[in-house]
Amino acid sequence: MSFQSRLRVLAATAVLAGSSAAIAATPVPPPQIGDAQPTPVAAPYPDTSLAAKQVQEAFRTAAKTHRKVLIDLGGNWCPDCRILAGIFEVPQVNAWLNSQFVVVPVNVGRMNTNLDIAQKYGVTVKAVPTVLVVTPDGKLLDPDGTVALGNARAMSPQAVLDLIGQWNQRG
Repeated sequence: MSFQSRLRVLAATAVLAGSSAAIAATPVPPPQIGDAQPTPVAAPYPDTSLAAKQVQEAFRTAAKTHRKVLIDLGGNWCPDCRILAGIFEVPQVNAWLNSQFVVVPVNVGRMNTNLDIAQKYGVTVKAVPTVLVVTPDGKLLDPDGTVALGNARAMSPQAVLDLIGQWNQRG
């Protein structure tokens, strides 16, 4: 194979690699799931001591896979948090979330621990769940919506997904 032929093959490979990364980064609308309430999850948030490491790992994974990070700050005592976790466990929702985000649940206790994670993005946790949608390079995409899911039990599951989908379209 001539040098020019090899260059053409390398150029074509680079174009294809770039287009597959662009496809992975293209926001996809959320699935249509209707308004049936899912079963709340009993304890969706891991031990508080795991948060910093899990968030750090989520950003590494997001950068490698061209997804955003969805940080779900909440507590196992919180009914809205448990309902949000139930929505996230609906199979088609889970598949969509995993295609668009690296989801990391962060236990904030009784709103007294791991609050520094939100503060890093200029967010003061005022209600839980607080959902942060962040690009792999650290840009917060939903600064206007950080308290929007604080009353998730009053929202339809579809409204929750549509809101997250809107945030996803921003970056």
